[in-house]
Amino acid sequence: MIRWRRRTPRRIVGRVTTASPDNPPPTLSATPTLSLAILACATFSSAASIRVSDPLLPQVAASFGTTAGEASAIVTAFTLAYGLMQIFYGAAGDRMGKVRLIAITTLLAAAGSLACALAPSLLALTVARFATAAVACAIIPLSFAWIGDVIPYARRQPVLARFITGQILGMIFGQVAGGILGDAFGWRWVFGALAIAYVVAGLVLLLHLRFDPLTRLRDSSGVPGLAGLVRSWRDTIGLLRDSWVRVILTAVAAEGFLFFGAFTYVGNELRHRFAIDYTIVGLAMTAYGGGGLVYTAGVGRLVQMLGEAGLARVGGTLLGTGFVVLVLAPALWVSVLAIALCGLGFFMLHNTLQTHGTQMAPKARGAGVAAFATALFLGQSLGVAIAAPIVDHIGATPVFLGAAIGMPLIGFALASSLRRAPHRR
Repeated sequence: MIRWRRRTPRRIVGRVTTASPDNPPPTLSATPTLSLAILACATFSSAASIRVSDPLLPQVAASFGTTAGEASAIVTAFTLAYGLMQIFYGAAGDRMGKVRLIAITTLLAAAGSLACALAPSLLALTVARFATAAVACAIIPLSFAWIGDVIPYARRQPVLARFITGQILGMIFGQVAGGILGDAFGWRWVFGALAIAYVVAGLVLLLHLRFDPLTRLRDSSGVPGLAGLVRSWRDTIGLLRDSWVRVILTAVAAEGFLFFGAFTYVGNELRHRFAIDYTIVGLAMTAYGGGGLVYTAGVGRLVQMLGEAGLARVGGTLLGTGFVVLVLAPALWVSVLAIALCGLGFFMLHNTLQTHGTQMAPKARGAGVAAFATALFLGQSLGVAIAAPIVDHIGATPVFLGAAIGMPLIGFALASSLRRAPHRR
């Protein structure tokens, strides 16, 4: 247990320094449970915002008199901004403090969500979603990066897996709220509820910053101010020179392209195939989060049984199976089981990738995790955009089958590459 004192060789007053190669960040023997719980509340709101559009697509399309493919612009805009802005927040988080920046962007995301609720047109809603993502994108990646700063690698995968419980519950809330609140009150109230969740999480984080010195960790080494940020951004781009970084970024970009490019349209497919209302669509989509919770509940045993390579292989296989079942499902309950299977498989594969994402650049962890998130969300935005005309003119089946083939390939390719990880040699 680290004991923080008022006077030490490096004073800890309003800020705590992490560091350069000569001054490595502290790691804890005990897990900072309270800080993780509060951060999980912020990731809850961000994850809800990411997935809320899935069950809302048919409702937004009906509201503005357009197709699901055209309405998916709100998904593409969100994921595009989410990916593009990572390069800024990764470097800024390393410089000014990850948790401090999370608190600020959480409150800004509340304003963006309120703008979504008041949007008078599809174009305005698309712009508001872009603006919301431009700030909300800092929350989850910087939380992972902060965990990487304070939790040793040997213990990190189980901690990350349990931490994402807040993220999974946020996804479930987004999908349930998108269905039930959307059905009862309209899609605008869904974004209003998100604004409230962001405000609460942001205020609690700001308060917690005053009491836990670990949440004030930041890199105060090197060039200060804007010049330091520019150098950090340059270093982020320089990560691509590392072959292992390229492996991880390629894998996560392909994962985002194939999985979310298909999964975004599952709610719309259920709505039209089984003629169900928005409430049932939202409830059915929560099976994805349920599969993720099964993973987090059993992660310790799964890691022991399968190892990282086994998690990647089995996760990819479950994803392939889930999408095949979605294509062939004769009844709604079968589709719900397939969605749960996709949730379990996704988190087995993605958490393995995420763990390595936190270790790609241990001397600039915020920048490394930001690059990881950039690859994921740019892949996702491209996948959703390319799938949109296919879904509108042919249907979702070809998109689902593409994911069914591609996801197992990603899992097996990642498993075979893991032995090359630098920190495992």
